[in-house]
Amino acid sequence: MSKVVLAYSGGLDTSVALHWLSYTKGFEVVALIANLGQGKNLEAVGERAIQIGAVAGIVADLRKTFVEEYVIPTLRANAMYESGYYLSAALGRATICVELVNIARQQRCHYVAHGCTAKGNDQVRFEASIAALAPDLEIIAPLREWPFKSRDEEIDYAESHNIPIKVSKAAPYSIDYNLWGRSMECGVLEDPWQEPPEDIYVMSVSPEKAPDEPVTIEIGFEAGNPVALDGERLDGLSLITRLNEIAGSHGIGRSDMIENRLIGFKSREVYEAPAATVLHLAHRALEELTLSAGVLHFKEPLSRQYSELVYNGRWFGILRPALDAFFSKIQEFVTGTVRLKLYKGAASVIGRKSPYSLYDRKLASYGPKDSFPHSAAPGFLSIWSLPLKTEAGRKKAAESAEKETPESKP
Repeated sequence: MSKVVLAYSGGLDTSVALHWLSYTKGFEVVALIANLGQGKNLEAVGERAIQIGAVAGIVADLRKTFVEEYVIPTLRANAMYESGYYLSAALGRATICVELVNIARQQRCHYVAHGCTAKGNDQVRFEASIAALAPDLEIIAPLREWPFKSRDEEIDYAESHNIPIKVSKAAPYSIDYNLWGRSMECGVLEDPWQEPPEDIYVMSVSPEKAPDEPVTIEIGFEAGNPVALDGERLDGLSLITRLNEIAGSHGIGRSDMIENRLIGFKSREVYEAPAATVLHLAHRALEELTLSAGVLHFKEPLSRQYSELVYNGRWFGILRPALDAFFSKIQEFVTGTVRLKLYKGAASVIGRKSPYSLYDRKLASYGPKDSFPHSAAPGFLSIWSLPLKTEAGRKKAAESAEKETPESKP
């Protein structure tokens, strides 16, 4: 009997996929449950996988790796897809794929499987990553093969085979959750006119129910890495976990997007990312203080390219480490502290400082300590404007020549 390692979350798709692989396709299924900080009792998820039909339910604690090798580099790159997606699921897929390959080798599996649909982005991330890491492994995608056309049909299958699931036809949401963010789609969310129901959120309170008093926090960075919260040094995992709690309690981190999927159509995506929202805001503020205009402006399109690279499942291509090398170099002086105010869904930068600041108050001041060389401005402006004056002279000469040319007679 052939063995397959399945990326198993315990949700509807992967639970039905596990049963289908075991009883319809006849595979021995090894279920990999990746701990990315989703806050579940994952040992129970592993036991449920065995109950459904897996020969093993392996729980892998990947939180530290996820933060240090995937989340933090993406933060240093300021990579955010389109208007508000901090790439939580995309980064999670890359992390999981490395472990899928490891388990496949250990368990002597010739196949890997995922629970992604034929119209989603995650199938691209899984399969492009596996192709880069282990091109010899064959990929099985049950949701592209089985006859079910909807989540309602999957729910019917699960109920008829006594598969334990936690979704219903009344709330058939598809949810991906890790410590960097939470993604939600399906159900009423497919109608872009409908407001997301409050019960889909778990990482944040509604801004209306957030505290009536703001909270002020300080985040410390060293070479672009977040290292402290309110003066206390923390590792990345602890800092993000604590910041999720603080920012989420003030309603920070919700976004509702019409997103352009790689597969070619638009989808409505709802996200929660309290810590990611605050850390990206703080990191950008510190970069504005410590990086030159030329570096900042050069970085902007590279940040967008990095976000698209992650979103499109190309983490393991050569371009990503090449970009990482650039971002690492320019982060050398991105050290300092950023102060933020959190209040009813809004995060605002209210202070920043750095030993490597390029901000010179004497140069920027309009007060008595102003040190800007005002007398140098006329000469600078004369040289700066010279190309425009030259172009204007050419235009004037051309207009004069046109007036002097006799009009042709019929």
